[in-house]
Amino acid sequence: ELGYRPFLVKEEKILMIASEAKDEQQILSALESDIKSCVDIRLNLDDIPLVDVEYLFLQHRSKSVGETIDVNIVCPDDNKTQVAVTVDVDSIKIKKDRKHKNVIKLDDNLSLKLKYPSMTQFIDSNFESKIDESEVKSTLDMIISCIDVIFNEEESWPASESTSKELEDFVDQLNTKQFKLIEDFFATMPKLTHTIKVKNPNTGVESEVRLEGLAAFFN
Repeated sequence: ELGYRPFLVKEEKILMIASEAKDEQQILSALESDIKSCVDIRLNLDDIPLVDVEYLFLQHRSKSVGETIDVNIVCPDDNKTQVAVTVDVDSIKIKKDRKHKNVIKLDDNLSLKLKYPSMTQFIDSNFESKIDESEVKSTLDMIISCIDVIFNEEESWPASESTSKELEDFVDQLNTKQFKLIEDFFATMPKLTHTIKVKNPNTGVESEVRLEGLAAFFN
């Protein structure tokens, strides 16, 4: 069981500013700062899957601030009307996609085992469409850092025993189909999720909205 202390006003303010900016990277940075300040955790946060760190933060927030979170939901039927909804923190669960797998068969001979990105890596990069060259490199750097082992039936090559240049050359020679398999690993990673029903006060239409990822609960 982890020890913790409640948020201070200044720490709550950091998160509030990040949530008002509606920027996921800023929210995650605030989350990291708050956990390191408030939770007696002896593990390096970069050794814990991001979704577990997010869940830890929600549980800590529940105990120190309140067991509910107020969220503004945009009604999907007109995509403009906002409805305020209160979400019980205990109802937010970690969703695991059945299609998700961390071992990827690249071809008939070669396979790749991936590990989850650290919080720092996820803050520095994401898998939205990239145009800027530096952002492309940031994405590739995260992929490289998440390679655990490359292997076939005869032998294996742990990433820890490979140079960054060797791993970069390996990723560079992947074809589009193989690269898509790696993207799917990140797209289907376990994530915080909660489905709620909202009724548009202007149209009377009731819709289901699924919130996914920590940033969705701070908008």
